[in-house]
Amino acid sequence: QVQLVESGVGLVQTGGSLRLSCAASSNIFSVNIMRWFRQTSGEQRELVADISPGGRKNYADSVKGRFTISRNNAKNTMYLQMNDLKGEDTSVYYCNAELRLAARDSYADYWGQGTQVTVSS
Repeated sequence: QVQLVESGVGLVQTGGSLRLSCAASSNIFSVNIMRWFRQTSGEQRELVADISPGGRKNYADSVKGRFTISRNNAKNTMYLQMNDLKGEDTSVYYCNAELRLAARDSYADYWGQGTQVTVSS
């Protein structure tokens, strides 16, 4: 069973904007920290941003001031608003979250399927 599902348009021109979403299954007991990573071919996976349940945020220097991470805890959903996109933002973006599936379970790390984001020049 897939627990994290990403969605969003992944093709945009330089300077444009797009928004990615990552939804955890509605029956998840609890969602802890949520993160966006990206991985370009031949590169290591990079942490783009993360957000705590209380809304504390962190950003990679490369996206600070352009990207905004947010979450809706009632909907178990996280978003990444990406503005002023540049060619170097082209990558596969992965949702990540610590999920507790049921009260009897512990938190564990889960990944979305990945979304190709291409910024054209």
